[in-house]
Amino acid sequence: MACDRGGVGAARDQDGRTLTFRLTHVLRCWLAGLAAFGCIVCVAACGSPASQPTVVRFWAMGREGEVVAQLVPEFERGHPGIQVVVQDLPWSAAHEKLLTAFAGDATPDACQLGNTWVPELVALHALEPLDARVKGSTAIESGDYFSGIWDTNVIDGRLYGLPWYVDTRLLFYRRDLLAQAGFDAPPRSWDDWQRMLAAIKAHAGPDRYGVLLPLNEFEPLLVLALQQPDPLLVDDGTRGNFESAGFKRTLAFYVGMFRRGYAPPLTNAEISNVWNEFARGYFVFYITGPWNIGEFKRRLPAALQQSWMTAPLPGPDGPGASIAGGSSLVLFARSRVKDAAWQWLEYLSRPEVQARFHELTGDLPPRRTTWNQGALAADPYARAFRDQLERVKPAPNVPEWERIATEMRLVAERAVDGRLTVDQAAAELDARADRILEKRRSLLARRANP
Repeated sequence: MACDRGGVGAARDQDGRTLTFRLTHVLRCWLAGLAAFGCIVCVAACGSPASQPTVVRFWAMGREGEVVAQLVPEFERGHPGIQVVVQDLPWSAAHEKLLTAFAGDATPDACQLGNTWVPELVALHALEPLDARVKGSTAIESGDYFSGIWDTNVIDGRLYGLPWYVDTRLLFYRRDLLAQAGFDAPPRSWDDWQRMLAAIKAHAGPDRYGVLLPLNEFEPLLVLALQQPDPLLVDDGTRGNFESAGFKRTLAFYVGMFRRGYAPPLTNAEISNVWNEFARGYFVFYITGPWNIGEFKRRLPAALQQSWMTAPLPGPDGPGASIAGGSSLVLFARSRVKDAAWQWLEYLSRPEVQARFHELTGDLPPRRTTWNQGALAADPYARAFRDQLERVKPAPNVPEWERIATEMRLVAERAVDGRLTVDQAAAELDARADRILEKRRSLLARRANP
């Protein structure tokens, strides 16, 4: 019995040890498998940032937005860890889109920004200052940029954007019609211009004019006003300065061109086609920008292609200044990939890339080095712009400037049609500007007296 009990006990003991062994083996295998799975998950998790590129979201507007995407592949080949996603916005919706994105904490990492929009977004603390990045960059040389263009991005002594392309205004004119009036070169001063306009009017008759200054555009008056030493705003941009001697001199010169019959009192909407009217000699001079180089080449008949040219703007006493316009490249303060986005902005700022961008868009580059390269250096119509860019000035760097510029146009139109004298118009402009700037005065006063 003992043997039987011992035998049975031994058998049960044996089965228990076998079962225990099997359970232990299974448990070890399961734990080993779990550990292996954990390693795989860990490796995958640790490896995912390295295998996934850093995505830079870049917003651009209009034609530039369409074209800049063509520059992305070359950038990504040189920066294999970065992927640039371009979103093209229409200019008509871009401003509202940017403000909505800021309010919703959904701004891109970097963006093309019109120069006059920079102060507004700086006031919202939406943009990243770039001074330290520029100082440490081998691609950005501030001295290579036209100073007036560079200054459009400097707000309260800090840099918030890199000029991307330049938009300024100067004279397009008919060389043949000017020669018929007795002149073989464009004007260099306001006195020269007045003499030419008087001679053109006498030669052309009552139904033709010396210059086109569309009343629905504020830019011609603005560029003439920037030629004066007096600033358009004073007291840290909190009050208008339109009653200054300089602005009143400008307004008198501008209004006088209409009163003397040198310019037709019309808007662009009242002119069927600017290029056709230029071709038929309805006017000789036209203040416009670089985009019209291509338009004049395409739209004017072949017989007139040697009869037009560009020239820097005349000033009160010699070669004059013009507006420093265009677009800049900015970095948003809320971006989580600022270093990668900065590399993209540096790439777009390289002279050889700017030269390529000019070929694709016709936009004028902001760096002097780029102007010495390729077709741009040989383009006779671009030479006047190269000269003019050494004498450009930014409009007042305040967020309210576009509203003030609109009021300037409206008041100037009232002066042109005789409802206001020059002195009355200047006083009215100061009153309107001061109303627009009231909130700015209040905010600055709070900062000074917290």
